[in-house]
Amino acid sequence: MEEERISLRVRERERLKVLQQVEEGQLKQVEAAQRLRLTDRHVRRLQARLRREGDRGIVHRLRGRRSNRKIPESVTQRAVRELRQARYAGFGPTLAAEHLAHQGLGVSRETLRKWMASAGLWQPRRRQVKQVHVWRPRRSAFGELVMMDSSPYRWLEERGPAGQLIALMDDATSRVWGRLVAHDSTEENLRTLRGWLERYGRPLALYTDKNSLFVTSRAAQQAEQLQDQPARTQFGRALAELDIEWIAAQSPQAKGRIERLFGTLQDRLVKEMRLAQIATLEDANRYLQITFWPFWEKRFTVRPAQGSDAHRRLERPPRLEQILSVRVARTVANDHTVGWNGARWGVPREAVCAGLRGARAEIERRLDGTHWLRFRGRYLPLMPCPNAPRPASPSGLRPPGLADRNPKPLTRIKTKYSPPPDHPWRKPWKRTFLSGAKPDISTLR
Repeated sequence: MEEERISLRVRERERLKVLQQVEEGQLKQVEAAQRLRLTDRHVRRLQARLRREGDRGIVHRLRGRRSNRKIPESVTQRAVRELRQARYAGFGPTLAAEHLAHQGLGVSRETLRKWMASAGLWQPRRRQVKQVHVWRPRRSAFGELVMMDSSPYRWLEERGPAGQLIALMDDATSRVWGRLVAHDSTEENLRTLRGWLERYGRPLALYTDKNSLFVTSRAAQQAEQLQDQPARTQFGRALAELDIEWIAAQSPQAKGRIERLFGTLQDRLVKEMRLAQIATLEDANRYLQITFWPFWEKRFTVRPAQGSDAHRRLERPPRLEQILSVRVARTVANDHTVGWNGARWGVPREAVCAGLRGARAEIERRLDGTHWLRFRGRYLPLMPCPNAPRPASPSGLRPPGLADRNPKPLTRIKTKYSPPPDHPWRKPWKRTFLSGAKPDISTLR
């Protein structure tokens, strides 16, 4: 008689060994149940199977059979067919599982990962050996440290223009606020910062990279030296007036949390806006404010170690308008106008004050597009003067508009005199007398 082969797993072999000890009287059923982490009743059930069927009785009843919890094949085919559509191109298992749940296909992301891998819709990523960086713990309270950065990307894909996402992220809670803009400029960064300030208040510190918007290589100007201040950019000056500490990251890895945020948004936000059929930056910012950021706060924010809020209250709104602006120093002309970027701006007659003519003042361009003149603690409105001529030079030798009245080029002044060929200096007898030698009489006749 041919012997029957029975394949047992490790757990089943351990159970068989313990049950045989119980049959031989070496162990009690209670001790066997504790060792196998089973109930007494289940140990007696396994003993009955062992006496009735032999060693085969220890094998699990569902081996080689279809699981009772297996998802029907029709559900698998429907999910794969849905993910093959163009609007789900590039979706990962996690994001795909969330959207399939809205359509009544509630499966776990790991199950969906297996289906997508077998269907060729997902390729597992290989782990790469990366440089080891020291992990930095989160700040303990909301508002202690806010990270700020921008990410250029095709956020609207081919439906709209390329843009930059300027985002601020709290280090303690991962709460995010941001805007999609066309260019990463000082004004757009100030507008994004204003959105955070109006919602939560002034944080204790702002963490950025060493972009030219935040760091300048110029030397400190005379006014800054008199006030014992370092050279700052427009953004840095606004942070100093808001009493927000600025911290510079020494490497991209140092601000890894916001870098990983952009990696997540470049996958999730792009696909969400594709499904919403958003094609303009205005619609994208409206979608971010109304739909996406509230969803992010509910889905990804964490609870800080301390429940207190470290943000500080803002000053009056007009004060915020003055701080979040671009300022340049200029000299007021005799006609009470100032120039900036090739344009002339004038002070209205009713706003002219004593000492303004020829004085140093600051032009302030606010985020709403208005221009103001900051002079001795006062703010004077400015109006554009498109047809105003440029003022004359201080010496008065070159009146304004001279190039327009005399289009001919001016004669260039020679710095070295070159005598003509018939000049007496070029005659040989002149050179002889100048050299002190005896002249030749024949040459003088």
